[in-house]
Amino acid sequence: MHLNLPFASDEEFAKLHAAIRLVLPILPALSASSPIVEGNITGLLDNRLEVYRTNSRKLPRVAGKVIPEAAFSRADYQAQILEPLYAEIAPHDPERVLQHEWLNARGAIARFSRNTIEIRVLDVQECPLADLAISAAIVALVQALVAGRFASFAEQETAAVEPLASILLPTIRSAGQAEIYDDDYLRLFRYPGESCTVHELWEHLLSALPELKSESSPWRAPLETIRNEGPLARRILDALPDNDLETVYEELCRCLEAGEVFHAYS
Repeated sequence: MHLNLPFASDEEFAKLHAAIRLVLPILPALSASSPIVEGNITGLLDNRLEVYRTNSRKLPRVAGKVIPEAAFSRADYQAQILEPLYAEIAPHDPERVLQHEWLNARGAIARFSRNTIEIRVLDVQECPLADLAISAAIVALVQALVAGRFASFAEQETAAVEPLASILLPTIRSAGQAEIYDDDYLRLFRYPGESCTVHELWEHLLSALPELKSESSPWRAPLETIRNEGPLARRILDALPDNDLETVYEELCRCLEAGEVFHAYS
């Protein structure tokens, strides 16, 4: 699933890009839904994202570290991300067919052609309701960061690629159970501790976003399922000891048709 968030100026782009870069490493804790490959449990909860980040090994600048570099203007983005990428692909692209912004395959890419930043790390869910609930949580958190409710823009823009990537990789593997030991990162979200699981960080963040917990919010119930039972990947694995793969995925098909979230235990 891709989520496109708009900006109208370089200033808006800077704030939006800074916020999205901080959020990317923890998104698989909400959206991981691909724990099985070719019928086998791999030990990773987000195999789709693992493939995504490694599918251009011969041209490593295509996906980079998945976390985009700290570029906070269109000119900086062109210089830091796009031009080096175009230079790397040039020997394989003599007619310059690929010299366009869509060649960039980071976890969030600037689409200056339509003034959006496109978040690309999200697995599709069991039904559109769950997709939209995750999108609503991301939008609410990004809006809070852009508004400076957790940290100032000056603080957000200091986040480097490597520390953010070091949080993303274990989250790809373990989703909410991944551990964060980077207290500088946690301070950007005003987390009251030096370490926590990604799940614990999301509990802290969601508690600071009351609009998602309102009784009238359509996102409240699906987000409560993720908070209480884990992302879809965890629920799929929890259902497997008592069911075969075909039975579990038949139930996922039923959830898609009915527009309902999936529960490992009925």
